[in-house]
Amino acid sequence: MYLVLSSAQVKKAAGVFSGCLGIQPHAHTLHGAPLEPRDLHLRDVQELGRALLRQAVADAEALGIRFSFGTEMEFYLFRRDENGEPTTIPYDRAGYMDIAPEDKGENVRREICLTLEQMGIRPECSHHEQGPGQNEIDFRYAEPVKAADDAVTFRTVVNTVALRNGLAADFSPKPLRSEPGNGMHINLSARSSTGEDIMPQGIAGILSHIADMTAFLNATPASYQRFGSYKAPRYISWSSENRSQLIRIPAAEGEYRRAELRSPDPICNPYIAYTLLIYAGLDGIRRRAELPASADINFYTASEEVRSQYKTLPATLADAKASAKTSEFIASSLPRTVVEYYTK
Repeated sequence: MYLVLSSAQVKKAAGVFSGCLGIQPHAHTLHGAPLEPRDLHLRDVQELGRALLRQAVADAEALGIRFSFGTEMEFYLFRRDENGEPTTIPYDRAGYMDIAPEDKGENVRREICLTLEQMGIRPECSHHEQGPGQNEIDFRYAEPVKAADDAVTFRTVVNTVALRNGLAADFSPKPLRSEPGNGMHINLSARSSTGEDIMPQGIAGILSHIADMTAFLNATPASYQRFGSYKAPRYISWSSENRSQLIRIPAAEGEYRRAELRSPDPICNPYIAYTLLIYAGLDGIRRRAELPASADINFYTASEEVRSQYKTLPATLADAKASAKTSEFIASSLPRTVVEYYTK
């Protein structure tokens, strides 16, 4: 699919969000060619997303702020039939953190990790997830563009290694209706050159814009079947060490201090996702937004009276698209062509 950008949209891709943050537009390049005021034909949103992410990083660095991202990617391994076609029969029946012999995916994960290391991408850890045949491989934090590049490469490597082992990898958000869905948990941190603790303000910015961003983080109807069960969030909240929350703040200090956003799924475009998260964080930092009180409850067991006090993520893709279409934040963060691509 081709996207055609008008001159005005190209300028916006080069100077996105500049109005809100007082940043002057930068000269930008794609394949070494400047993004000048002329129409461009881009093969896919991913290619434009990478340009947008580079600009978001530059805008943050102009303010003395550096973001880092690390993903936790979940996927299922399914058997193939006698014709080599994928089935929905899980490769094993193991559960969370199980080991061999129940965990049959261990050797496949090892092959994936070794292949990635040969390509200069170093996973941090891997394990069996909660669902049958479900696996997770995590990555150490990196600067945003590299983190997004690694996420895209990772999906290709997983699919290739699975096929080589006679299996099919499935990154979709809800491969099996009665089993846990696949998440792409995004660990992020923001650090200021002044040494000021800006993480609370950045998290507050993300919480305030998360409903508008959801159509980009969860881009399929099945994404919304995942919310609210098997540790996937539904409510807009944060807490420490509570996996029913939208944002979890792990017990880590120093360079490992981070926030874990648990709503995105592996189908999302990481370049667009990280771009939006950077601008949402910057907006919170610019406004010195106050982080709401932590929700130190388990939403899966809490009463309806307690849960009703919290806003929820969009319930359907249609709801998410409607929220994005009317969002001033989205309109100021992404070119109209990209917004229309996701909300049509």
